[in-house]
Formats: sequence, structure tokens, C-alpha cells
Amino acid sequence: MTQDQPQTTDTQPEPSIGPETPPEAAPEQTPREIELEAEVAKLKDQLLRAVAETENVRRRLEQQAEDRGKYAVGNFAKDVLQVADNLHRALESIPAEARASDPMAHKLVEGVELTERTFHSTLERYGIKKIESLGQRFDPHLHQAMMEIEDATRPAGMVILEMQAGYVIHDRLLREAMVGVSKGGPKAQPGDAGVDTSV
Repeated sequence: MTQDQPQTTDTQPEPSIGPETPPEAAPEQTPREIELEAEVAKLKDQLLRAVAETENVRRRLEQQAEDRGKYAVGNFAKDVLQVADNLHRALESIPAEARASDPMAHKLVEGVELTERTFHSTLERYGIKKIESLGQRFDPHLHQAMMEIEDATRPAGMVILEMQAGYVIHDRLLREAMVGVSKGGPKAQPGDAGVDTSV
């Protein structure tokens, strides 16, 4: 480049100043386009509803499958609870004097108690637990009252006798406890063990 040549610069030509061109007006929609847009909106709404319904069905099926897994042993467990009842009756049938004086009776009691503990720990592995009833406030959701027992020393409405143990499986009742309930005593206070003052 020689000194005589003028230096060029890359500059954009200035836009000519003139009146702004108005934006093109949106073309009017034809009746067919309006109809198609309405159809698209309707189909989109139907699709969203179908997706929501499918999700609800999936959740319900998952819950049902979980419940089947948790409670499938329920009917079997109800029958097996008779074994627990018989073990308990066997222990109650041996008098305390015989346990203390007869070594054979003592060994027998120890064996039955061990069997009963093992049985209950097996049930607990499947979510089956014994309801603690004695000394608790009567709960119609867990207990079946077989009798009322006059006892002025106990608050009324307390379980003071258990004729048959009750059980729950996870969070559901498997079998009600058959109990005797106190009456004639003072009304149960909020501080009493297991008292539900809303009853």
C-alpha cells in the first residue's frame, strides 16, 4: 500500500432516515383455521386428561401391589394365631406350685415359653404384632368387650382382663382382642396409661 492511496475503513452505510414502515397486519383467520385451533385445543386437553388418568391408575396399581405384598399372609396368619392361643393356654394350665416343685414341669414350662417367644418373633418378621391390651383404655377398633367387671379401684373403661389376645398386621387389625372392661370406678383421667380421652 502506498502513501498516496486513501485508507479505507469498513463502515456500514448510514441508514436513510425516513418514515418508519408499519408492521404488517396479522392476516385474518379463516373459519377453517379457527375450527382447527379449537380442535387442537380440545385434543390437547384430552391428552392431558389421559396422561393424568394413566398416572392415577399406575399409582393405584402400585399401591395394590404393595398391599398384596404386605397383607397377603393375613388369612394364613389368622389360622396360625390359634397356635399362639394354645401355647398360651398350655402355660396357664401349669400351676405355679408345680413349676416350683417339679423339675419336669419347670423344664416343660421353659420349653413352651421358648417356643412361644420364637413363634411371636416369627410373626413380627411378617409385620404381625400382638396388641397390648391389659391396663389400656378400651378401644372399639382393637378390642371386643366380652364383659364388664365391677372394680371401684380402677378407672371405668379400662381393660382389666384379656380372654384372647388381639393382633395387628402392619397398620391393620388382624384379630380383635377379647377383653373384660372395668366399670364402677372413677372416670379415666388423661394421665392414665393408654387413655384416649376423645372416646
